[in-house]
Amino acid sequence: MSRSSTSSDKMLALDNQFCFALYSASLAMTKAYKPLLDNLGLTYPQYLAMLVLWQEDDLLVKDIGEKLFLDSGTLTPLLKRLEGAGLVARTRDERDERQVRITLTPEGRALKRRARDIPRQVMCASGQSAQALGTLRNQLVQLRASLAGADEADEVDEADE
Repeated sequence: MSRSSTSSDKMLALDNQFCFALYSASLAMTKAYKPLLDNLGLTYPQYLAMLVLWQEDDLLVKDIGEKLFLDSGTLTPLLKRLEGAGLVARTRDERDERQVRITLTPEGRALKRRARDIPRQVMCASGQSAQALGTLRNQLVQLRASLAGADEADEVDEADE
């Protein structure tokens, strides 16, 4: 077996994959959130949508999608379930009836109080300090931006061909 073959094999080992470490950490994070969110009657994606709305109420579906990096095909069923649970209201935008506006109901606003301790509980479960998690979060945001920039550069290159 050649030296380069051995090096290539090591590069393909699952335990050496950054993507797998990120993926499996994401699964573990979602699992840590599950019992906390079960108490609120929310799934993790629904919780993310509620975080957006708790920060800024009365948004268009497309604006929520941009913040969560989700397309409307993924987001719409999630928002319909939140509406069914009485947490949000979906209405046509007055200026553009093709757009759907999402607003919190009183029940949706009240749920925020019950969710306030979740970030602290997850931080405790992680065994990490707030500073360490903040640093990691910033690095992941930079990674996401770099990867999104690489995708955009690839799309431009393909258009030039």
